[in-house]
Amino acid sequence: MNRRPPPAPPRPKLERRPTGAFGWLDAVLLHDGWLAEIGPHAAAMLVLLALAADRRGVSFFSRDRMAVVLGMSRHEVDVALQRLLDAALVAHRPWRVGGGDGVWQLLPIPPRQEPERSPQTLSAADVLRSLGFHPQ
Repeated sequence: MNRRPPPAPPRPKLERRPTGAFGWLDAVLLHDGWLAEIGPHAAAMLVLLALAADRRGVSFFSRDRMAVVLGMSRHEVDVALQRLLDAALVAHRPWRVGGGDGVWQLLPIPPRQEPERSPQTLSAADVLRSLGFHPQ
């Protein structure tokens, strides 16, 4: 199979290379539809947490600081973080019981669940009937 070489960047002399601490995000977030699922505010939050994380994927930004850095309201920050928690993309341990600020950890991306298939085989007529059509 003939593979084309990757396209050259428009400004190859300005190619980015990490020089110090840097964040990373797994391409699975893009290819498996995670970004669309979590929405733009949670995606921005994920980028912030990845950039602020240490080598263990842990960061300590307060929710107020996250709001300022991302130009979001505190409510938008809370909703975005909850979406990441619900998607099991991050974990949180508050500094104190009931507190909102604390330690945020990026988690390995959970595998997507395959939809369960029915063991029953349906005829085309059965499928049409289930959709409200009545074949004659």
